[in-house]
Amino acid sequence: MATFKGFAMKKLNETGWVEKEVPECGPLDAIVRPTCVSPCTSDIHTVWEGAIGDRKDMVLGHEAVGVVEEVGSLVKNIKVGDKVIVPAITPDWDDEAAQRGYPSQTTEPLGGWKFSNFKDGVFGERFHVNLADANLALMPEGLTDEAAVMLVDMWSTGMMGSENANIPLGGSVLVIGIGAVGLSAIAGAALLGAADIYAAGTRPVSVKVAKEYGATEIINYREAPIDEQVREATNGAGVDSVIIAGGNLTNTWKEAVASTKAGGTISNVNYLSGADDVLIPRVEWGCGMSNINITNGLCPGGRVRMERLSRLALTNRADPELLVTHRFKGLEKIEDALYLMKDKPKDLIKPIVKID
Repeated sequence: MATFKGFAMKKLNETGWVEKEVPECGPLDAIVRPTCVSPCTSDIHTVWEGAIGDRKDMVLGHEAVGVVEEVGSLVKNIKVGDKVIVPAITPDWDDEAAQRGYPSQTTEPLGGWKFSNFKDGVFGERFHVNLADANLALMPEGLTDEAAVMLVDMWSTGMMGSENANIPLGGSVLVIGIGAVGLSAIAGAALLGAADIYAAGTRPVSVKVAKEYGATEIINYREAPIDEQVREATNGAGVDSVIIAGGNLTNTWKEAVASTKAGGTISNVNYLSGADDVLIPRVEWGCGMSNINITNGLCPGGRVRMERLSRLALTNRADPELLVTHRFKGLEKIEDALYLMKDKPKDLIKPIVKID
C-alpha cells in the first residue's frame, strides 16, 4: 500500500509529522496532491483548545488547491492532471440536509466539514476528496494559487456572514473582528450594497485591507466599548446589520446586540470556543422582543460556490490575495506556517505554503 507524509495533530496539544496509507479512491471520489495550502485559526482551535475533541494522528488542514492524481470510475468532469480548487467544506450532496438547503450540515451538525475533523486533512502529500464532481472546481486561467486558496474558507465564510446579515441596499454594517474572515465579510458587505461599513479592529495590517475592501470607518475597541462608538457614529440609531467574525463570548455579543437597530440582523461566523455559553444581554435585546434576528452558519462548500467566488476575483470585484501576508515554500514549511498562525504576530493576516 502506498503511503504519504502529513503534518498531523498527534493528540491534544501535540503536533508532528506522520506516515499514513494513501486513502482509497471511491468510484465518485478523487485523490489530490496539494500545491498550495494555508493554515486556519480553526486548526489552532482543534489542536490547542480541543474544540472538536481529541484526535490521534489526524492530518491537519482544510484550505488547499492542488492537482488531481486519481479519480474514481464514475467521475465525469474531473480528470487526472486537472488543477483544482478544493473547498474547505465538502458536503454529501445526496444527504437529506443538503436537500433541505443546508449542505454544510450533511450527515450531522457540521458534517460537511470533513478535512481535519472526521478524516485526514490537506497538510500532506496526498488527500482524499469525496464526490469529486460536486466538490472540486477547476482552477480558472488568471487566478493564482495564493488567491484561490483564500476562497476556499476565508472568502466563503466571511461572505456568507454578509449574505446572512440581511444587508439593505445603502444600509449600515458593523463587522466585529478583522482577521481574514472579518475582512472577507467587509468585502462581501460592500459587494451587497452596504453604504456605511464599520470595522472593529486594531491591527494596522488588517485596517489597511479593511479600507481597501470597503470599510468606511474603523472602530478601535481598545478606546471604548464597540456599541458606544457605533451609537455615537450613527447618532444613536445603531446599524442595520452586525457580522461577528471575532471576539469573545461575553463582551462581543453584548456589544453586537447593543449596536443593532430594532429589526436588524446579527450574523455570526465566529468559531465559538473557550466557554460553554453565549451570553446575550436581555435588555439590549428588547427582552427578547426587539425583532433583532441572530443567524449563523458553516462555511458554504462545493464546486459552484468556488466557481462563483472565482468569478468575483477574476472580474476584480475584490482581491482575495490581499489577505496573504506571509509566504512559505516547501511541504516541510507547513509546520512553520501553522505555528505562525498560532502565535499571531501583528503583521499577520494569513500565511500560505507553496508546495510545488
